[in-house]
Amino acid sequence: MFDWSPLVLSLELAVVTTVLLLLAGIPLAWWLVRRKTLVRRVAYALVALPLALPPTVLGFYLLLALGPHGPLGALAVHWTGASFAFTFSGLVIASMVYSLPLVVQPLTSGFERLDARHLETAALLGAGPWDRLVSVVVPLLRADLLTASVLGFIHTFGEFGVVLMVGGDIPGRTRVLSLAIYDHVQALEYHQADLLSAVAVGMSFTALLLLYLAQGRR
Repeated sequence: MFDWSPLVLSLELAVVTTVLLLLAGIPLAWWLVRRKTLVRRVAYALVALPLALPPTVLGFYLLLALGPHGPLGALAVHWTGASFAFTFSGLVIASMVYSLPLVVQPLTSGFERLDARHLETAALLGAGPWDRLVSVVVPLLRADLLTASVLGFIHTFGEFGVVLMVGGDIPGRTRVLSLAIYDHVQALEYHQADLLSAVAVGMSFTALLLLYLAQGRR
């Protein structure tokens, strides 16, 4: 029987990572747009850095940070008895760092295009900063939120280098779709690799097509 667990694990990882990135990316993008200092440029560079680094380099440093002797890994060991390395939680953290630029950049572009008069009107009506973000800004940026969600999802869904470095290739725990395809090719099981690759191509194409159709309607 064909093993579909890597596909299921990849979908779980992509969904969890995308949701968490939206929760973190919206306030981060809001903060970046509202800052006009050198700190903003430094923060922009840090956010975009995962796009410039080879995935194995990024994965190596994340492995150090998430391992038992790293800052995040040591904290996890203190509270749970195990580090984040070679776990699903570690994959989520690494995927969030890796896909952060593709989620934050569409959101910052949307915030920069936002008409300030909407915010001024809401402020005059007594809405606080958080109320203005939730009730005014987010509804006006539905297209940008959709773009960020789709890009973050497919970027996480197809990643190889970062997840290999941080999670290894543990069946049922960290073997995601990209790793399973590589394993099948290494074992000369081209039919299985072709089947999983076709599923990945189909899902990614469908997600992008729906995104562009939605943008065209708007």
